[in-house]
Amino acid sequence: MTSRSKRFTSTLNQTAVYWANPTNDGYGGRTFDEPAEVDCRWEERKELFIDPSGQEQQSSAIVYVSEDVVVGGYLFLGDLDDLSSGEEADPQTVENAFEIRGFNKSPDKKAEGFMRKVYL
Repeated sequence: MTSRSKRFTSTLNQTAVYWANPTNDGYGGRTFDEPAEVDCRWEERKELFIDPSGQEQQSSAIVYVSEDVVVGGYLFLGDLDDLSSGEEADPQTVENAFEIRGFNKSPDKKAEGFMRKVYL
């Protein structure tokens, strides 16, 4: 990891809970992988972005994360201990858990590290 990449990851000083791999459950809902904690920097700000279908959207928050995430997954600012019993299974029941609507991954100048930007 380059010193530039280390500097960027050192700014990820918050924790988020991430629910990955949304899958159609066959009944009109979705299921998700078990939630996991990821390092992040969560910014409550609006920013225009292009979603996967090519439509311009406005985010409600921007989150920089330490690993790749998938559109349709969910993020919650906090850690697993902040969730009530039973909330872990379905992020759609968690207050202040937000669906990931966009994701960009950009390499640093030497392509030795990445900046991962999530649009909620």
